[in-house]
Amino acid sequence: MTEKLPKIAVIGLGLIGSSIIHAAKLFGAAEKITGFDSSMEVVKEAKDLGLPVTLVDDIGVAVSDADIVFLAVPVGVMAEVVKQIASNLKPGAILTDTGSTKRSVISDITPLISDNISFVPGHPLAGTEFSGPSSGFSTLFKDHYWLLIGREKTKKPTSVIAKFCERLGAIVEVMDADYHDKILAITSHLPHLIAFTIVGTASDLENDLKNDVIRFSASGFRDFTRIASSDPTMWRDVFLNNDEAVLEMLQRFTEDLGYLQRAINQGEGAILLNLFKRTREIRRSIIDVGFAKK
Repeated sequence: MTEKLPKIAVIGLGLIGSSIIHAAKLFGAAEKITGFDSSMEVVKEAKDLGLPVTLVDDIGVAVSDADIVFLAVPVGVMAEVVKQIASNLKPGAILTDTGSTKRSVISDITPLISDNISFVPGHPLAGTEFSGPSSGFSTLFKDHYWLLIGREKTKKPTSVIAKFCERLGAIVEVMDADYHDKILAITSHLPHLIAFTIVGTASDLENDLKNDVIRFSASGFRDFTRIASSDPTMWRDVFLNNDEAVLEMLQRFTEDLGYLQRAINQGEGAILLNLFKRTREIRRSIIDVGFAKK
């Protein structure tokens, strides 16, 4: 017997939302794909690109027939979006999200949905610094982790979402929300905060010096500018909604930075060399894990 494919709705047609649509189409993961975005400019771009989705201009209509609804919007507006669609979700539908914070999203969304709707929080660890429908592509999730938050009452819906994500090429891992937020605070949120700060510092330099910083940018600084060019609204919402974990990691980083500052000031080359050796090994381990997944 042929497996019945789900009908899906994607709310938000940026990088992640449009990539879900492209991947679902390429890998034949959905019977029907419906999309919605509150920005008319984004909708026009999606139409001009020929995004393989049925676009509707009413968010309630977009989700009304969907078995799975993806919230691919900034975490700061997810509660408002769910308020708009809650009464239109059909009984048995599964709601999931793609946000970079999980505890805040669970707290915001859970009280807004009825008992016959399952919410499976999710987060694909995939992306680029680009945004909008034109930035999406079908293989964005291939060999990348898609983290799901496991909860006792949503075991079966979680397995449904896991299977769908795997069809898009993702590697699914289930974990606790608080653990997710701590992991992401150090692996993603803090690096972005540092990148925003360094690029901001460069922009505050005297004009001649700033111009030469831009002109003579080496690969290290260019990497920071790439990270710092990510969607400002999304990152504002991330830091406001994962503040506890980010502040904890920021405190630890600040202490380590002070330790290095003292080492440089006192000419402690051995301390610097040991740190650089240790972090190089970590980098090699990360590369090895990446190859192991392929």
